[in-house]
Amino acid sequence: MNFYVYIISNKKMGTIYIGYTNDLKKRMYRHKRGAGSKFASKYNLNLLVYYEKFKFPMPAIKREKQLKKWNRNWKINLINDFNPNWEDLTYFFD
Repeated sequence: MNFYVYIISNKKMGTIYIGYTNDLKKRMYRHKRGAGSKFASKYNLNLLVYYEKFKFPMPAIKREKQLKKWNRNWKINLINDFNPNWEDLTYFFD
């Protein structure tokens, strides 16, 4: 089993949401149908623009909490370095 920290958005440089899951494919399915979280649904956040994969849950949870504390510019830079065009990566992760 793998664990993921992920960032979703509604458009390039748009609103972002950081989450944690052990099934990214299923979680994105829920986000795309508006059932992932109230915040994500409210802002139509359904584009997977960033993710990190972990083998164990605790490092992933720690990383999620770390990213949530970052200022917006750091988060934007992280996404831009990983996915400069903010393409939807939902169908490209393993």
